[in-house]
Amino acid sequence: MVDIEKKPVEIKSLKSGGFVIFDNAPCTVVDVALSKSGKHGASKARVTAVGMFDNIKRIVVKPGDSRVDVPIIEKRSAQILSKPAPDRVQVMDLQDYSTYEVAAPADMEIKEGDEVTVWRFGPHLMIKGKK
Repeated sequence: MVDIEKKPVEIKSLKSGGFVIFDNAPCTVVDVALSKSGKHGASKARVTAVGMFDNIKRIVVKPGDSRVDVPIIEKRSAQILSKPAPDRVQVMDLQDYSTYEVAAPADMEIKEGDEVTVWRFGPHLMIKGKK
């Protein structure tokens, strides 16, 4: 099992565009709505997030001072070695020269020899940009 790096933060400190872990999946925060504290309790935070690797929308409501985990995403440079399938590419990490297969992004035109940025979170990998 790959060790997953994360750090705890208060849910009310999350910002739109940031990252959070819900259901053991790294997500991108879409919206954070905070309600005012009432007569009988603390404020509530309603967080809407979309999974980075599975694109599932998640909505979580918790007290504003509760703690959630934020993923520490490793960003690495890699080079495209080959395209074994139309939706997969083989890449080589430019720091430790390891090779692995990653899903090819549908919205990016990549070819052999291109340098890309790969985001790694635990066992999940994705090509985030082209250099």
